[in-house]
Formats: sequence, C-alpha cells, structure tokens
Amino acid sequence: MIKGRVVLAGAGPGDPGLISNRAMECIRQADAIVYDRLVSPRLVALARRDAELIYVGKASNRHTLRQEEINALLVRLAKENKAVLRLKGGDPFVFGRGGEEALVLREHGVEFEIVPGITSAIAVAAYAGIPVTHRAIATSFAVVTGHEDPEKTESGMQWDKLATAVDTLVFLMGVENLPNITSQLIANGRAADTPAAVIRWGTTPQQKTLITTVGNAVADVAAQGMTPPAIFVVGEVVNLRQGLRWFDERPLFGQRILVTRAREQASRLTEELEAAGAQCVEAPTIRITEPDSFAALDEVILAIDRYTWIAFTSPNGVKAFFSRLKLHGKDARYLGRLKVAVIGSETAAELERCGIVADIVPAEFRAEAVAAALEGKVGPQDRVLIARAAEAREVLPQELIRFGAAVDVVPVYKTVLGDADSAQLAEMLAAGEIDMVTFTSSSTVTNLLAILGDKAKELLSGVKIACIGPVTADTCREQSLQPAVVATEYTIKGLAESIIREMGGEQHA
Repeated sequence: MIKGRVVLAGAGPGDPGLISNRAMECIRQADAIVYDRLVSPRLVALARRDAELIYVGKASNRHTLRQEEINALLVRLAKENKAVLRLKGGDPFVFGRGGEEALVLREHGVEFEIVPGITSAIAVAAYAGIPVTHRAIATSFAVVTGHEDPEKTESGMQWDKLATAVDTLVFLMGVENLPNITSQLIANGRAADTPAAVIRWGTTPQQKTLITTVGNAVADVAAQGMTPPAIFVVGEVVNLRQGLRWFDERPLFGQRILVTRAREQASRLTEELEAAGAQCVEAPTIRITEPDSFAALDEVILAIDRYTWIAFTSPNGVKAFFSRLKLHGKDARYLGRLKVAVIGSETAAELERCGIVADIVPAEFRAEAVAAALEGKVGPQDRVLIARAAEAREVLPQELIRFGAAVDVVPVYKTVLGDADSAQLAEMLAAGEIDMVTFTSSSTVTNLLAILGDKAKELLSGVKIACIGPVTADTCREQSLQPAVVATEYTIKGLAESIIREMGGEQHA
C-alpha cells in the first residue's frame, strides 16, 4: 500500500473467506485500519502487529463515530503519511457510504483506491439457498436500502414503480423499517402472499433464515425476535430455498468451537471445522519458541555420526531440528545412515517435506506405540537421539533405555503460555457462547486452565471437550475435565472427523 493513500475496501458480507485477494493484501500491509461492525474479527486479526486498529462500527442508534468524524479521521490518518485501509462490510459502494468518504478525500487532496467487495444483497441470499435470479422465475432484481438518510425531508422511494417493476427485491438494513416497507409494497400492488425471507447474520455460523410472506413478515419477525443485521428478500425465488438450501445444513452449523492450538498452527483445525459449518474462536494457549539454549542441539548435530537412530515426536520437532541443521550449512544428506522413527502421520509428512521418509511410523500415534515398534530393532548396539519439546513425557526414552540403547534427549523447541485473551474467553464461556473446546496436546489443557484462573473448571463445566488422543484425554481427566470426544486417529483431521461424528446431529435452521 502507498503511504498517504486511503484504500476503501469491501470485506464481504461476513464469511471471512469471501474477501478479495486485493483487500487481503491491504489488511496485511496497512499502517492503520478503520473498520466497521460487520467486518469479521478474523480479518482484522490478520493486520500487522504494529498496525493501528480503529473500530467505527455502527448499530441502530449507536454510532461509535458519526460519519463526519469518520471522514475527518480518514483525512487525518492519510495526512500523517500512513497507508490507510477503510474496511467495510459488503461492498463500499452498495449503501456503504464509500462514495461519500471518497468525495471528502478528494476534496482534501487525499489519493484513494476502491476495492469492491461481495455485497450481502447477493451473497446472503445465496447462503440461504435463494438465488436473486432464476431463468424460469426471476429475470430481474433490485437492491434497495431499507434505511434512507434520516436527514432527507422526503423519501426518494418511488414505491408505485418499485413494488412491481422487478421480480426480486432485496432490502438491506430493512428490519427496523419492515412495517413501512411491507405496507408500501402491498399498497402499491405487490401481493400480500408474495414469498419473502428475512436472513439475519448471513454467511456466518449465526445465520438464521425466516421464510414468510410480505403480508406476514412483520408479525413473524416479531414472533421470532429477529433483529438487525438482516436483509429482506421479496419474490418467488424464495420458494427455491427448499431445494437449494446448503449452508445451514452442514453438520456443525451453529456450533461455536474454541481452538486452543498455537496461533501459527490453529488454521488447519479451524479450516476442517469451518468446512463442516462451525464457527471457530481461535484462542492460542501455547506458543512455540526456541529452547533456552541451542548448545545441546548444536553438539549432537556436529557429532551426528554417533547415532544410529533419530526419533521425532511432533512436526514442530522436525521443523526446529532441520531449521538448526540448515544454520550449520547442512541438509537431509547429513543424516546419512541414520534410521528415523516418528510419532504420527503428520510428523512423517513434515519429515518428507525435509527430504526423508521415516523408517518407523506406528499405526497408533503415541510414544508407547513407537517404543513397541522399535522393540527388537533397537538394542545395546544403538545410540538414539530424541529431538523433542523441552517438556514432554518420558515414556519413549525410558523404554529405549530398557531395550539397552544409549539415549540422548535434546530439546529443539519449547512451548510457553500463549497470548489468548483471558477476559474475553471467560466472558464467552460464562455467557454460554462456546459449545466445545478442542485440545491438541496436554499443554493446551494445562495452559487453558492457567489462563482462565480459579474459575476455569466452573467456566468449562457446561462445555463439551474434544481431545486429539488418549494422552491429552488423560490430562483432562486428571484435571477433573471429562472429554466428550477422543479422536480415534490422533491427527488434526482425525480430531475434526471425530467432532463431526459427535456433534453432527445438532443442526440449526
């Protein structure tokens, strides 16, 4: 992004996956981001650590900043020679006031760029299984504001033409004005029994779709207690939802799941769960860091010929070891005649990315299984290097020593307490906003309890717990937490599949 320029970008309707590549680039490059209420927190979290984040969200009758103040803020930030991103829900030029902001920037000599976004007028309806056009039913559609400028002396709506001029009408921000909208439509020729839909929090796991008619919409919305943000769709295309419904039929739709992995590793589990319809809240309870000293690792690397076997107990261990190996100017060829054992398919896959195929990958992904696989293959003639976290179970080295092997355990990384927001987590758990917590290691269990403090077990009492395997599950039980899900395959994919099997029956319309 260019310093002193403002990028007015659309973030899409709510699903963070619907943002454009250009807008995503701007999020990562911006010095300052001025963002709205409907922008996904997941997108804002992608900003640089040193970026200035300014929330200017607007809800009905509750504005963080008035529009004039937002305009002045954008000008000021640009004049401070910052690369500024104005991030809006939907598209900035579809009732997003992007045109107003751009004109003010032009008046003050500030350069700007427009990055279109996917408008909720089309995307929210699509996520509800309602196409705004269909060749046999609707050949035209119109997008209408449900909330005109309150400073206008009279309405600009030409209801006599609008009501019947097009097949499909989509009203944005129209829930609070629904009595006027529906009465005007009926008064100007739209049949009261015309199918209609109100879709709240569209494209997110909180999406709720109410099917009604123009005549019944006001009463049905009141009965359901539906409030903004929502869109109102009018037309025969609404009847297609029954056959085209898809988003809210996914097995984990409506479930909010806490992912406690390290920030750099959380995305894989999040992707698996969200593909099944869940909303994931990422709260890293652990952080992967360098060991206190590399002295022991450097020593074994320089004397690698002493070893006959090397064992890796996690993908992190593989990454850390080969990163240090590279600093010594060496690669996979340096390991020469060593045989390699790993815990789990994911560790094996990481090793293959480094150019080595593991000799031992047990069917059960835990230290006991590695030890069992090495029995009879490792003995007094062998020296084994175990590259692992500074804090780990002693099962594998103890078993190898029992076989008669010499064993060196070398820390290649360590896990420390993550930076999850304890206050926010406690608030969400206390409010019943988390349906399940996932644990991918024993340290994620103990660290979450540490982050939540004295009330941790009380806060977790009504929440389902999912563990990646029996070792993590045992740690939960030791802490008086009872797992509802223990993956049968001790991988991220296996954990996600087990969660889907357990919670997949809980669908929400």
